[in-house]
Amino acid sequence: MKMTNGEYAKYVKEKTPRSKTGADMLKAFLVGGLICCIGQAILDGYTSLGMETENASIATSVTLVFLGALLTGLGVYDNIAKFAGAGTLVPITGFANSVVSPALEFKSEGYVTGTGAKMFIIAGPVIVYGTTASVLYGIIYCLVR
Repeated sequence: MKMTNGEYAKYVKEKTPRSKTGADMLKAFLVGGLICCIGQAILDGYTSLGMETENASIATSVTLVFLGALLTGLGVYDNIAKFAGAGTLVPITGFANSVVSPALEFKSEGYVTGTGAKMFIIAGPVIVYGTTASVLYGIIYCLVR
């Protein structure tokens, strides 16, 4: 079948699926924001129980990591991530998910060579490059200051 450039462009336009970028960004924003609101509610709960702000912040981080790991273990976090995409990656719960998911996936290979070796396969590079960047920024800050 011979087509002109115009006919081919029209054919491609008809067959190309419509972009869902707007809807994806909205879902990511709403779910990421909801996770952050839950974190704020937990922080407010800890401070209302009489914790100092610094200790309440630490307890909130630990609680969010625990909830992220628990929901990953129960298979719920993956469903949330399928719906919200990047909205679940940014908050601290995304870090917990990135550690727990490979650990669960490779647990059949044993605790050392499976779970232990693969646990930081996703989160490891984030930790390494995040730490390296913070050291470099600290050095630059000390030199510029």
